[in-house]
Parts: sequence; structure tokens; C-alpha cells
Amino acid sequence: MGIRRRDFLKGAGLAAATLSLPRLARGTDTASIYDLERFGNARILHITDTHAQLNPVYFREPSVNIGIGEMAGRPPHLVGRAFLERFGIRPDSADAYAFTCFEFEKSAGRFGKLGGFAHLKTLVDRLRADVGEKRSMLVDGGDLWQGTGLANLMQGRDMVEVANLLGIEAMTGHWEFTYGEQALRDNLERFKGEFLAQNVFLTEEAAFNDALAFDKATGRVFKPSVIKELGGHRVAIVGQAFPYVPIAHPKRFTPDWSFGIREEELQKHVDALRGTDKIDAVILLSHNGMDVDLKLASRVTGIDVILGGHTHDAVPQPIAVKNAAGTTLVTNAGSNGKFLAVLDLALDKGKVSDVHYHLLPVYSELLKPDPAMAELIGRLRAPYVSDWSEKIATPDRLLYRRGNFSGPMDELICTALRTELDVEIALSPGFRWGVTALSGQALTMEDVLAETAITYPETYVQDMTGAQIKDVLEDVCDNLFNADPYYQQGGDMVRAGGLSYTCTPDAAIGSRISELKLGNGKALSASHRYKVAGWASVNGQQGAPVWDVVGKYLRSGRMLQERLGSGVTLKGVEGNPGIAGLG
Repeated sequence: MGIRRRDFLKGAGLAAATLSLPRLARGTDTASIYDLERFGNARILHITDTHAQLNPVYFREPSVNIGIGEMAGRPPHLVGRAFLERFGIRPDSADAYAFTCFEFEKSAGRFGKLGGFAHLKTLVDRLRADVGEKRSMLVDGGDLWQGTGLANLMQGRDMVEVANLLGIEAMTGHWEFTYGEQALRDNLERFKGEFLAQNVFLTEEAAFNDALAFDKATGRVFKPSVIKELGGHRVAIVGQAFPYVPIAHPKRFTPDWSFGIREEELQKHVDALRGTDKIDAVILLSHNGMDVDLKLASRVTGIDVILGGHTHDAVPQPIAVKNAAGTTLVTNAGSNGKFLAVLDLALDKGKVSDVHYHLLPVYSELLKPDPAMAELIGRLRAPYVSDWSEKIATPDRLLYRRGNFSGPMDELICTALRTELDVEIALSPGFRWGVTALSGQALTMEDVLAETAITYPETYVQDMTGAQIKDVLEDVCDNLFNADPYYQQGGDMVRAGGLSYTCTPDAAIGSRISELKLGNGKALSASHRYKVAGWASVNGQQGAPVWDVVGKYLRSGRMLQERLGSGVTLKGVEGNPGIAGLG
């Protein structure tokens, strides 16, 4: 279906905000959704969690993103119609398609793909030119270097070239660390911007052995912040890397480094910036996840705005959080290159007097690709395109990943593991990255890699008792629904194939998972041992890479004959606006 420009201009819900009250931007008769009214004297552009998606993609936002306790019914835990109503977005608009799962397949044919670095480059250059020279900067919130077969093969080197051409001036990290210290440092040698992480320190042993660090006196491994002069004012950007790298990923990638939220160290650093460097604004470039950032904003003072990432939440308007010294605005800018955040600051007499914020969907149909970026992307991909372009299957259903409990893409991966490795149960990690494939859209090996490309992809088969399986599910569920955001690591629930269960998200720790049953309906026995397949283990494994296992399964043609299903029943969350259906 051809794209219709009026579709984009109908019912636009692009958001702006001030420190006092968020409000919707412009009317629907604007000549372009990217024509922003000039405001303030400093502009910061923010992308995050692009996961190396160089070309435009389809990406369905979740239909399940449950908030528990204080977070029930509050952004980012709103989906579908509840999200549209909260932010005043028309259901038939382009924004409804970009920000929610609402009528996704219908809208995908109408509005097309989003993102793509060549299109992003065009938009970034336009928005920087709009405010004039030396009045803007571009920052990245992490997960830039990982998420595709190309990035995995090149260990992120491709994305460093792309970042340099795009003009990224500061970034923090998460999956970047899974390439290991040497590859990380090699990439940073080539990166023209600053890598910031105030919360990464040497371990005691590494410090004793005189390991490399930005500041050996404090043990900080990386530069904590950078001060940028914008429009004649000084703006500090403080980096906050993902706090749980050695827990969520194999420790062998970062053996000398200690992570964490480091709230106390962050407060000291912000105080120092405020006290000695005559700073007009402090911005935290965070990869904590939005719930963590909301709590952090209530406890750490002196931060004006948190530009957040990690949990892939596309939230059109900042959330104002009060603390002991004032108010901090908390944002989160989505994923996969779908959005570009625009933070316009009015700076006056050493403080932020007002803020306008826009989270702009990057509609590839409305933006001409930048020729230089398009050439670079083509050159980087050229050696691998032919090998990865083979059409290996054509799904008869929408395949997507994102959602608290499951998605057809992960159900497909679990089915492939069970079938090819001949096991009763399969477990697949609750990663939030990975793109969406439309029904009838041919799958290639490049598509499979976009769901599986990591540096520890080995599959495994092991015996587990029913009690051990339940413990795994309970542990991940607590990570997802712990009432204290500081104990949440930001992923979704581990996906389970060949197994159904009931989940009560607001139950006590260890009591959320019940009624576990095998695919044949037989109850799981606590003492019986079952063959379980999985991948992405933090412990070293020797099995075939998961992409090979999935690829073999898809080539067999069995996908269209086998039923996919999540097998999850929810209790105690009826009416929660973070649920628009498990499918």
C-alpha cells in the first residue's frame, strides 16, 4: 500500500513539555511534523537502544508492560488504548502506530517502517541546523553497537563508523561491554565522541594490580561526564552505564570492573559539577531503565533532566519527579532507531528556566536518506548481504518479541530449540531487542540474526528438576516485578516453550509462579528431572549457536505446521492498563 502523507499529519500526537506542565505540541495542519518551534538557547538530541539497526524496521510496541504497586497505571506501564488516552494520541494516527501496538499490522501497511541511520542522519542534521552552530549536541544512551549479525561479527566497529558520521558526541553503554574490554577500548579509540560512565569502577584486585582506569585515585574506569558549551551556556552530561552488566551477562567480559547504580557517587559528582564548574544544566545520560530512573530522580538532587534508556519505553512526555531540592524530568526514548528525542533548554543565570521536549518518530517514508550515510551502510553490509539474504521461511503470522511474558518470535525460537535439540522444555531469554516481521514477509538469515546475535549464543541441553525450573521462573519474575525498582534489571520474563504456568505479578517473592504444566497438560513434578534446552547462558556452553539451530528449523518448513502459544495465564492484574492482551 502506498504511503499517504496526509496519514502522518492526521491526529499527530507529538509531545512537548515545560518544567511545570507537559502539553501536546502543534495542531494537525502543520506543514511538517519535523518543523519544531525554536525555543531556548540549547538543544540536545538523544537516541538510545538502536541495537545497530542500520536500516528502517518494523517494531511492534508491547501489548503487555505491567506496572505493579506505585507504578500501576503510570508511564511507562501503559499500553494500547490506555497509552493513547494518557497522551492524547488519536487511534488512527501515525503516532498511535509508532508509540503503541494498537492495530499494528493494519497501520504498518499504511505508515511503513521507522528508523534507519540514513534517515536519522537527515533528521539530526536538520534539527541541528534549525538552531544554529554550537547550540546543539547529539548523545546516545547505549546499546548502539549490538543487535545485528553485522555488529556481532565486527564487534561493533561498524557502529563506531556510523556513530562518527552521525555526529554522536557522547554515549554510555550496556551491550557494548559484552564484546570484552579489549574490543571495547579498541572501538573507543576510533570513536570521535566521549564514552561516559560515572558508575563503573575497578575491582579492588584490579586496582591493586594497577589496571587501566580513567582516574586511578577514585578507581573510575571511564570519564564520568563532559561539559559542553551550548549557546554560550555550560551543560554537563553525566554518563550512567547499565548497572548490572556482570549479573546480566557473563562475568568474563568485564572481570576487572564493578558496576552498580552508585547513587552516592553520582550525588557527589553532581554536587562537584554544580559547586566548582559553574554549570547551567546537568543532564544524566542513563541506561538504568525508566523505573530505576524515576526512583533515582527522587533521591539524587541537582539533575535537571534524565535522558533514559535500556527498557525501550517510548514515552512522549517527560515525567516530573520531585526531590529534596526541586524537580527532575525523566524521559525514555524508545528503541531500534524509531525515535529521536529533542530536548530544548532555556538557560538563564545558571539554571534551567524552561524545557520543551519532543519525542519524534523517525518515519522513513517522510525523510530522504542521507547519501553519505546510505553509502557507508551499503559499504559496511556489502561483504555479507548475499550470504544473509537467502529466504529461509515465510511466516503466516506476525512475529514480534516485545512484551513482559512472550511473543511469537520467542515462541518460534523455543519451538526450534525443542524440535532440533529433542527436549521437553525450552527457555529463551527475555531480551527486549529484536525487530518485527509481518505475516507473509519472507525471513532471511539476517532477520534471524537480528533476534539472536550476541557474543555468547551457544545452545545447551541440561537436566533440571521441576523445582529448579520453577526457581528460574520465580527469579526472573522478581527481577521484572520487584516493588523496588533498584532490584529490577529491565529485561522481560524468560520465555518458556513446552511449558505453561500461571503468574501473579503482585504476589510475594517466590510465590508468583504456580500451576506449571507440560505441553501435554501434565503437571510439572518438583522432583522429576526434565531435559531443558536454552541459550545465552552466563556460564560457558559448547552447543551450536542459536541462530544455526533456528535457521535449520526454519529451513525444514515445519514452522507453518506447528502451533505457537505463550501458555501464560495472569492473575491479580485484571484491569491493569499495562495489559492489552497476551497476544
